Amino acid sequence: MSLDAKQTHVLHEWKHGKPMVACRFDPLGRFLFSSSEDYTLQRWNVESGEKIAWEAHDSWVRDFAFSPDGQICISAGCDDRIIFWNTADEKLMPVRTVVAHKGWVRALNVQHSTGLIASGGNDNLVKLWSADGEPVKELAGHSNDVYSVFFHPTEDVLLSGDLAGVVNQWEVSTGKLVRSFEAKDLHSYNKGQQVNYGGVRDISLSPDGKVLACTGLHKATNPLGAVNEPLVLLFDWAKGEKIRSQPADGVKGIGWRTKFLADGSEVCGAGGSGGGYLVFFKQGEEKPFHKLKLKDTVRDMALHPNGLLVATTHFDGHIRLCQLTAKKA
Repeated sequence: MSLDAKQTHVLHEWKHGKPMVACRFDPLGRFLFSSSEDYTLQRWNVESGEKIAWEAHDSWVRDFAFSPDGQICISAGCDDRIIFWNTADEKLMPVRTVVAHKGWVRALNVQHSTGLIASGGNDNLVKLWSADGEPVKELAGHSNDVYSVFFHPTEDVLLSGDLAGVVNQWEVSTGKLVRSFEAKDLHSYNKGQQVNYGGVRDISLSPDGKVLACTGLHKATNPLGAVNEPLVLLFDWAKGEKIRSQPADGVKGIGWRTKFLADGSEVCGAGGSGGGYLVFFKQGEEKPFHKLKLKDTVRDMALHPNGLLVATTHFDGHIRLCQLTAKKA
């Protein structure tokens, strides 16, 4: 399916009211789960836009993941906990709460074939959990906060990215560290402010399994002033070598998440001091071929299972749903 990115448009705006943080669609495409700075979680019905909001963590929630059948949603909080929820319950109550890391839990992902859960946190650790939240393995190999985790869709592989721009590849069955990708362009250290900044905010793999995308920021000349620009790094999966850097062409902010689309192009959700954008890249090209400006700062992005609906969370307290359009034959 070929897409016409330049026809992408805002389909819906859903208001929560307080600044939004993270969002993810459930695997069946029924719901969008999101989080807010007011510490609540929200479940939005994708078809109707109906919202259910409830108190959950004692902190912001940075990530969500789902069981392969979509029946369980897991939320990752900066209160060191992951909480399990029945995705479709009329009233959402915790099924199980696990103290997962010392400090923030930044990232979650679920292995589709087994239901195994991976989490990454500010204790520099990656942890593996059974589908019901029992500890399985602890993977120590990062020297900085772990910002992202990603299970390979078909191989016995877990990837984890950290603040310093190191992406580790682990053999899931043994916990062995196999190799590392060097994404150091996504990290900076400001001597004047004494701030380490950046990090591998997202990891994704192309549909053909040949290209790995790592997303974050660069040109962080003033981290405390949020002066930086989004950046996507592409790697050859087989060789482990960087193919190209994809800057967002003058956009100010952070590249929060990149998704490969059905035609092999990429969409990056980016936002910060320059507002919010969906930035589109074609296969084999360094510069974006289209940028869709959105209202207010983007703070996360999710792609619907149908590959045609993109959700973004915004500082102004809204969720915005953008429609992608297939090209006419």
